[in-house]
Amino acid sequence: MNSLAPWHIVVILIVGLVLFGSKRLPDSARSLGRSLRIFKSEMKELNKDETKPDQDGNSSTDK
Repeated sequence: MNSLAPWHIVVILIVGLVLFGSKRLPDSARSLGRSLRIFKSEMKELNKDETKPDQDGNSSTDK
């Protein structure tokens, strides 16, 4: 009940095709992929900055 059945995925794909059209769908998918890549890299940088020690040698999460 909690998982998607194969026909759910087909319905989602058809709705996406109707909303965006066959011409804009690849561009939209490419744009979404770029956005996710940027978001993931920013999250990695944020986590790296949080675990980076301060000048005093203490981590910034201890404050």
